[in-house]
Amino acid sequence: MKVNTLFAALGAAHALAASGPQPPPSVATSRQPSKTILPALSEILAVQATARPASPTSDVKGVAFDRIVQIWLENIDFEDAENDPNMSWIGDHGLLLSNYFAVTHPSQPNYAAAVGGDHFGMDHDEFISIPANVSTVVDLLDTRGISWGEYMEDLPYAGYDGMNFSNQATLEDDYVRKHNPLMLYDSVAHNVTRTRQIKNFTGFADDLDARTIPQWSFVTPNMTNDAHDTNITFAASWTRGFLEPLLENPYFMENTLIIVSFDENWLWPKPNRVFTVLLGGAIDTSLHGAVDDMFYSHYSTISTVSVNWDLPSLGRWDCGANVLGPVAAKAGYRNTNISLDRLHFNASYPGPVADFQHTPGWWPAPNTRARCASGRGVLPAVAAVWGADQPGSYDYTNVYPYNGHAGVDVGGTPVAGSADAASDGGGPEMSESSRCHPAPVSAAGAARQDTAILAALLGVVMVVVALLL
Repeated sequence: MKVNTLFAALGAAHALAASGPQPPPSVATSRQPSKTILPALSEILAVQATARPASPTSDVKGVAFDRIVQIWLENIDFEDAENDPNMSWIGDHGLLLSNYFAVTHPSQPNYAAAVGGDHFGMDHDEFISIPANVSTVVDLLDTRGISWGEYMEDLPYAGYDGMNFSNQATLEDDYVRKHNPLMLYDSVAHNVTRTRQIKNFTGFADDLDARTIPQWSFVTPNMTNDAHDTNITFAASWTRGFLEPLLENPYFMENTLIIVSFDENWLWPKPNRVFTVLLGGAIDTSLHGAVDDMFYSHYSTISTVSVNWDLPSLGRWDCGANVLGPVAAKAGYRNTNISLDRLHFNASYPGPVADFQHTPGWWPAPNTRARCASGRGVLPAVAAVWGADQPGSYDYTNVYPYNGHAGVDVGGTPVAGSADAASDGGGPEMSESSRCHPAPVSAAGAARQDTAILAALLGVVMVVVALLL
């Protein structure tokens, strides 16, 4: 059995390497760790005494919703969430998305992807800072003055950039930076005006009372309430308790889209499908208890925001991502369904913030040619950095992102519909096929690919030999 496992692992590694995207330059096997920010408690308390949060407001009408609130929980398989009575209650009060996928493992890259349109190869939960010239969803929102903010439970003060903040009684993690998506990006973390909009749950209660909840927000419970350090029973009970009064609040509910989801599943060999429900006043009561089986991913939240408010794209995996069904229906957007065969989303590809397949000095280029989900093209700031005629390092117009487990050109074959140019409110501008295709590679690049393949095979051999011993 162990010998068969060895050959199976070698075969899988070779198939993955052979079918994956052409490797970026200078793939290394390890990354120089970033300097972790861990201020002393005395420093935290000193800043806490003077920190002043900000709550900008706006009223930009959308096609299908005027406010979007994303609430993320942690590390639960779809079936375990589906079978929990409190999560079932949440599903009965909204629309269940039965084929919504996280995009990799572990937690942090999923949070990064949900606001940046890519995880940039991230395969770890270590301290990371993504350069300031890499744009996020808030740059899209800012083009129309749409208010935004985050609510992080037990964040010690607005804009705190430390790695974590522990419960001072138990010394257990309450707040962790890896679950704070916008703080992973220097374009936010190094901008004081922006960091004041990243608040704790006291800030949420204050904003709710003052009717200053922003039009885009991301809500992260602490490590106990989000199931990370507990289980689905505990987290589902907490989530229902958090949601019930909000669902009865006319101000909060008015044309609001609430997304309750999980960052990733628990059992990595399984497809990374996560329990996700759409609720709020933007979801017609006729859809309560219904199921939408269209393929979506974390990138769909960005494409949905772009289509709803007629915003440009980041030119990354948000560009061609399916738009959440109720929004697509009102916008006349045509989603593309795909076969889920061999779609796992359990691994990250090489990238500049990867640990295992680090690419020092190389960042994947966005597609600045495409019209993308809303038909508005790519954010001008992105085109200014990368050039206005950039085809992209990956086929970012695809409806599904490159699958690190299955390879580029396997799985995910479209089985219904197509994604047309967006001038008529249809889907995004697409390539000749909805499959990813690797870019041409030079002889030097081919040599680097061979080296990367051998390194990957050697890594697998070492792991399996260790298991045999």
